[in-house]
Amino acid sequence: MGYKVVIVGATGNVGREMLNILDERKFPVDEIAVLASRKSLGTEISFGDKTLKTQDLATFDFTGWDMALFAVGSGPTKEFAPKAAKAGCVVIDNSSLYRYDPDVPLVVPEVNPEAVLGYDKKNIIANPNCSTAQMVVALKPLHDRARIKRVVVSTYQSVSGSGKEGLDELWDQTKAIYNPTSEVPPKKFTKQIAFNVIPHIDVFMEDGSTKEEWKMVAETKKIIDSKIKVTATCVRVPVFVGHSEAINIEFEDHLDEDEARDILREAPGCMVIDKREDGGYVTPVECVGDYATFISRIRQDSTIDNGLNIWVVSDNLRKGAALNAVQIAETLGKRVLKKG
Repeated sequence: MGYKVVIVGATGNVGREMLNILDERKFPVDEIAVLASRKSLGTEISFGDKTLKTQDLATFDFTGWDMALFAVGSGPTKEFAPKAAKAGCVVIDNSSLYRYDPDVPLVVPEVNPEAVLGYDKKNIIANPNCSTAQMVVALKPLHDRARIKRVVVSTYQSVSGSGKEGLDELWDQTKAIYNPTSEVPPKKFTKQIAFNVIPHIDVFMEDGSTKEEWKMVAETKKIIDSKIKVTATCVRVPVFVGHSEAINIEFEDHLDEDEARDILREAPGCMVIDKREDGGYVTPVECVGDYATFISRIRQDSTIDNGLNIWVVSDNLRKGAALNAVQIAETLGKRVLKKG
C-alpha cells in the first residue's frame, strides 16, 4: 500500500525535480496530483512513464491525501499550506516560511531524522535553505565526534538557486558578451552575473549581513546545535547548477584530518573525493544530477587550535531542495505513516 501524494508548484524547476526523484527512488505512490497556479492549468508534466495534467491549486481539496510537497514561494505557501494541513495532509514545505517556527521541525534526514516526529503540532515539516542543507550533512558527523565551536563559510552559489529567471539571465548575458550588438542588463540580479561574482543573495539586514547568510546561521543552529557559532558570506557565481562551499571549522577537541576523512566516508549522504593531485576534487559541473554531498580538500588549519578546512559541493536542485523534500517524505512514511 502506497501514499497519495500532491506536488504543489509542479511546473517549476524544483517541482519537476521532485517528480523525477520520486520516480527514481521508487517512492511508493498510489496516487499523485500535480498542482500549479491557474495560468498553468492543464500543463502536461512527466512522472515516470506517465503524463500528468496540472490542477488548480486554488480549488484543490487536500482531504484524503497523505502528504503534499510544496515547491512554491512563501506567499502561496502561507495561503494554501495551512489549508492542506488542516485537511489532514502533511505538508513538506520548501519555502522559508516555516523554517524558523518553533512548532515546525526543520529536517535534513541524514542529520536529524527524529525531528519529523514533531510534525503533528502543525502538520507541517520544513525543508532547509539549499546552502544550509549540504553544509549540515558534512558538519553533523564531525560534530558528533569532536563538537563544533565555530564555522566560517563562504558559498559559491549557482544561479538556479534563484529560479528560472536566474538561469535565463546568465544564459542571455553570456551570449550577449560574444555579440557586441546586444546587451542584457541585470534584472534578476543586482549586477551582471555573466563572468562575474556577486556577494549578495537575498535582502540586506541591519547588521550588514544578507538574509541568505542569516539563514545559514539560524538553520544550522536549529538542525544541529544551538551552541555552534556560524558566520557566512554568500556569493552568487556564474554556474548554472551546483552550490559550492569553502568551510572552516573550529572544534572543541582535536580532530585529525585523516580521521575526519574516514568519518565522512562513512557518513550518510556524503561522498569523499579527496586526492591531493590535479583534479582530485569535485566541482559543481560534476555533481549535477547526483544525490550525494561531495567533500574534498580536507585539511588541517594550523592557524587555530583544532581547526579543519573542507570543500563541499552539491546539486542545489536536488539535495538543496527536491531530494531533501523526498527524503523527508520517505522518513515520514517509515517513522510515522507506515504505509509504504
